[in-house]
Amino acid sequence: MGRIVAVVNQKGGVGKTTTAINVAAYLAERGKFVLLVDVDPQANATSGIGHNYRELEHGLYDALVGDKQLRDVIHSTSIDGFRIAPATPGLAGANVELVNVERREFRLKDLLEEMSSSYDYIIIDCPPSLGLLTVNSLVAAEEILIPVQAEYYALEGLGQLLETIELVRESINPTLKILGAVITMFDNRNKLSKDVDEELRKFFPNKIFGTVIPRNVKLAEAPSFGKVIMQYDKLSRGAVAYSALADEIIAVHLAEEEAVHAIPPAKDFVL
Repeated sequence: MGRIVAVVNQKGGVGKTTTAINVAAYLAERGKFVLLVDVDPQANATSGIGHNYRELEHGLYDALVGDKQLRDVIHSTSIDGFRIAPATPGLAGANVELVNVERREFRLKDLLEEMSSSYDYIIIDCPPSLGLLTVNSLVAAEEILIPVQAEYYALEGLGQLLETIELVRESINPTLKILGAVITMFDNRNKLSKDVDEELRKFFPNKIFGTVIPRNVKLAEAPSFGKVIMQYDKLSRGAVAYSALADEIIAVHLAEEEAVHAIPPAKDFVL
């Protein structure tokens, strides 16, 4: 079964989509079979890897409302092993249209359960809000990756997000866990960036990835060319950082698998 990871932060402009598409791309480069699910009506993940969402006939919206199977709306990308369930203009109305649908919070989970055995990783790019689409993403996910911008208000936003995650755990998805937070847009020349980094690591010592994503113009430019950073400038600081983050994520999951396999089987007791 593939691992389902939601990239989420209700605060916009923190590098959420940049993190989702580049982590997915580097996981694919490492030989993983990856599906990126664009749940954000802004469709930045879709356009960021080279698809014009306005020209796509079908996308995730059609699967969510039941008009299509998820497999029928998945598209290939220019990277081997990397596919996308794109956002299309119709997704903007899904928050309203799904309100009266049966099992509305489980629509995405039901779709992904049919596909999870076909992929090593399913990465969900969530909207920067806490509407029904984000709730669907949190219900469908097994783990959460949180991009946190290196600024003061990010600390307050993170606290609110953790409260939301806890509510979802208590009411709908008790097995949901935090894979980790990654600090984004870090400026080593900026004292505030260093202070935020220090505070985050102090309060969440085991949940902050060692990799820090720098503020890098190449990361900002790449989506306008429909490319991930490894295609646009693989030697840039942003590319090096996201490559390292993908390695960290793989290492975390490998350690978990090894720990599970290391548990000795229960012995039968003979009286």
